[in-house]
Amino acid sequence: MPDAHILGIESSCDETGAAVVRSGQEILSNVVASQIATHQPYGGVVPELASREHLRAMVPVVRQALAEAGQTYRSVDAIAVTQGPGLAGALLVGISFAKALAFALDKPLIAVNHLEGHVHAVLLERRLEENGELHFPVLALVVSGGHTHLYLAQVQENLWTYRNIGHTRDDAAGEAFDKVAKLLGLGYPGGPIIDRLAAHGDPLAVKFQTSQIKHPDRRDRKQGDHEGVAREEDGPRFDFSYSGIKTAVLRYVETEKLKAEIEVRRRALADIDQPKLEDYLRLSDRKTLNLVASFQRSMVSDLVMKTLVAARECEVRTLFVSGGVAANRELRVTFEREAGMQGLPVFFPSRALSTDNAAMIAAAAFPKFLRREFVAMDFSAEAGMSLR
Repeated sequence: MPDAHILGIESSCDETGAAVVRSGQEILSNVVASQIATHQPYGGVVPELASREHLRAMVPVVRQALAEAGQTYRSVDAIAVTQGPGLAGALLVGISFAKALAFALDKPLIAVNHLEGHVHAVLLERRLEENGELHFPVLALVVSGGHTHLYLAQVQENLWTYRNIGHTRDDAAGEAFDKVAKLLGLGYPGGPIIDRLAAHGDPLAVKFQTSQIKHPDRRDRKQGDHEGVAREEDGPRFDFSYSGIKTAVLRYVETEKLKAEIEVRRRALADIDQPKLEDYLRLSDRKTLNLVASFQRSMVSDLVMKTLVAARECEVRTLFVSGGVAANRELRVTFEREAGMQGLPVFFPSRALSTDNAAMIAAAAFPKFLRREFVAMDFSAEAGMSLR
């Protein structure tokens, strides 16, 4: 197997990433410039601002990644960049830079699917373990602020193939976390805040029901296998829906008359430069903490239950859980306990590789490098790119 140093570039949403990975398994550098401070006042990612921040950060981040890896522009063997899915403007910043670099240096250019990157975030660290053998088929749950997908994965001679067997009908899981946190005046990004606060509340205090989907997705009937959504006749579906629980939280807030307290908390946290856990706890009463804990428990239970049902139905032998929400502590503990009871090994990326990063892009590019699967200079961003 050739020794190849791949420079990865990631700009699909609100984090500018650059990394150098050797032969798909050794991270030599992994630099991420976060935009949280930019988007925090708006309670979510503003696409135009994200693109602007990528423009500012791209060159310094790439230079830092090369320096930390002990590499130069000319010493790397290939350049990999996220093609999609993601925000079109943000993707184009990374792609334009990668194209210019590849053209100027006469280096191979590799386009990577962001969702496949999340799968390879698990593989990247799994390969470093003593017994890194994988048993197929693999079921991969990619769960983040923009995605909630289930993929059956197979590999043959470095060619990974994926079949989508489940997706969210509305909000992604991470999106639901962020929207509920915004609703409760807890700030952005909401997932990590809710995860920390949930440990201080009663997860059984508020009864939430997540959607049990019985009917096929109308989008499936309209577009068939477009956007990576399998047709109904291709097999059973294991879909998710989280707009309902978000609405249930809103109704609870209205019923329990929590709006005044939420506004006080919102204003108080806005005046604190970098709020700590003690600040959130001081500004949250018992009812709010119970609500947060109950919301998280319902979300985690739904993700775990539906994924394990899919695992049994499809007779998978290994489970991957990746994406930003995979950093959630309760999700990890619950998956490990429940999957363990089924005798199903479950693997997560480290928390540093759970969120968007360029190391996973460089790692996912390595099998393509071995197959010489390079792209021409006229390729472009695909905001709604599917994974197959």
